[in-house]
Amino acid sequence: MDAFTEKLTLITRNFPAPIRELGVSLIDEKCYVKLIEQLDFSDIECLKLALSKGLGIGIVIGGSIVKVPQIALILRTQDSAGLSISSYVLETLSYLITLFYSYRSSFPFSTYGENLFLGVQNTIVSLLIILHGDAPNPSRRTGNLGILSGFFVASISALYSMSLENLAYLQLATLPLSLFSKIPQITANYKAKSTGQLSAFAVLSQIIGCAVRVYTTSTEVGDPVVQAGFGLALFLNVILGIQMMSYWGNTPPATKKKAAVEQKKVAPAEVELLDETLSQDYFLSNGRQRRSKPMQRVDHAEGSSRKWERKVD
Repeated sequence: MDAFTEKLTLITRNFPAPIRELGVSLIDEKCYVKLIEQLDFSDIECLKLALSKGLGIGIVIGGSIVKVPQIALILRTQDSAGLSISSYVLETLSYLITLFYSYRSSFPFSTYGENLFLGVQNTIVSLLIILHGDAPNPSRRTGNLGILSGFFVASISALYSMSLENLAYLQLATLPLSLFSKIPQITANYKAKSTGQLSAFAVLSQIIGCAVRVYTTSTEVGDPVVQAGFGLALFLNVILGIQMMSYWGNTPPATKKKAAVEQKKVAPAEVELLDETLSQDYFLSNGRQRRSKPMQRVDHAEGSSRKWERKVD
């Protein structure tokens, strides 16, 4: 076994410079030498750091696609029933605040990078909820889309120009934001006894992501406010997950109402085919127009030419 380890270390100590630099940037020089070059896994702190970095990178990559199934579901069904617009708007604000606060605080990108992708995807979902919602007319939907788009642009501009001190206060606000962002969706699910077009994949991914983030922030960041935010988000996402299992397969009331309206539409009456064997008396007795007899050829007298004319009773 020792001989095998020695052969491996000969390889790991001679990794190309770009690979070594990437490893050092992730887990620092000391832990890279111990874990990679020496294959020494006795240092618990280095192991915890490496695990946190690996999980963090996985969450960032997963965060880039976590809401894609939700977007695809709305586009496929052309329906946003059961989705709370207020929940998604507040959740997007929470993602944006955490993104700018973490960036300005120089936290490792692996500890907050998914907020960038989640913010973008949540913005798209929010706009789709309005686009495929139950607004009474297209002009109102267009107006709401413009208002919401302007709100997101203004929020990003304000957060970008804000000082770190003010961002720290806003980071505290993400705790109630996380709470209020989930309460409307949880309440809507409870009232409808259905989760509507809510994506099960998105809910499950958020539960796993928040659980991992609780660990990574405690290991690498140590910011109690950020950690509390992820803890609260985990709790609320677990509630959504329980609702998803409890109401699985239930149809939202809006969809039921739409289906009932469509069923009430009267189908066009079928054209009755006429029976050619029926007598003229039948048609006259049923108020139908009397059919004329077919054209017959009649010979005119005195050598006149043959002409076609209708025989009249």
